[in-house]
Amino acid sequence: MLAGFPVNLLAFILIVTLFSVGVSTLVVWLGLVVLLVATKTVFGFAAANRGLIRRTLGVDIPAPPITYDDSGTFWQRYLRRLTHPQMWRNLAYLVLAFPLACFEFPLAIAGVIILPVGLFVLPVVAALHVLLARALLGPNSTAALEQKAERLQASRARGVDAAEAERRRIERDLHDGAQQRLVAVAMGLGRAKSKMDLDPDAAKALIDEAHADAKLAVSELRDLARGIYPAVLGDRGLDAALSSLAAKCPIPVEVNVRIDPRPPAAVESTAYFIVGECLTNIAKHSGAAEAKVNAWREERPTGDLVVVEITDDGHGGASMRAGGGLSGLADRAATIDGVMTVVSPIGGPTVIRADLPCVW
Repeated sequence: MLAGFPVNLLAFILIVTLFSVGVSTLVVWLGLVVLLVATKTVFGFAAANRGLIRRTLGVDIPAPPITYDDSGTFWQRYLRRLTHPQMWRNLAYLVLAFPLACFEFPLAIAGVIILPVGLFVLPVVAALHVLLARALLGPNSTAALEQKAERLQASRARGVDAAEAERRRIERDLHDGAQQRLVAVAMGLGRAKSKMDLDPDAAKALIDEAHADAKLAVSELRDLARGIYPAVLGDRGLDAALSSLAAKCPIPVEVNVRIDPRPPAAVESTAYFIVGECLTNIAKHSGAAEAKVNAWREERPTGDLVVVEITDDGHGGASMRAGGGLSGLADRAATIDGVMTVVSPIGGPTVIRADLPCVW
């Protein structure tokens, strides 16, 4: 409140002066120039107030998306900017913020001196100020719904692509693995049947070979089923599942999991496959001597998150390229509105983080 008073005082003086001069001189071209400066000033002070609220109150008010028609002359484009609804919403906030700041400034001084005012009155006034700022400086409900619809549409498209890629992988593994093994078993048993009476020893050898192929087929089917949804994940949760992945990794992996209560199954499986793919990439490509896997649950006003972070001390240089493995993991996270980020400078270390919402 102390910091906002000079900002809003300056904004009020400049805006009233510029708009008064601009409107009164519209009969000459000078008025349009002054109003252009006034429009820039309004958007600038609106951004300054969003930044002030973010830094002092810890409330992030996103800037509303503003699109203009770029066709026509410069003055036609400027007129569209001047008449844009967000411009007048910003102006309304700045006009209302000045008398509010005149009330908040002495109240803030009193809150510094009088403890009950600082503890019980100032937070309520600050909350009301934030409500006003959200209503006028943030996206309106229509724009927010449009953004959400666009995000969900993109998430759905990425989810469909990820599911299709997973389906093709399963088909390929079945065709190249277990199916070939079972065909070999059937052929071996057929040959053994034809030799059973004439050459029992050869038939026994063929049966032994078919038995070995059958065991390999069962093992490959078990691995394939584990790749779809591992049993340990459903039975014992993410901690045990990630620990089993770390135990199979050829380099030392430190695992720390602090997730209580258990998240939804879709979140657990997404986190599991992200960690599994990342550990595979680390073992194959990073040249790392060790890796760490941290997973924890964060409480947010918009809903809880499960955060998974994989770090290695390799040579770095990892990135999300179109069609790459990390891009596929990001697509898998996007199916539940999750976000994956990769920080991997040349020389390392590499940090891969996935923020997975528990409600979507």
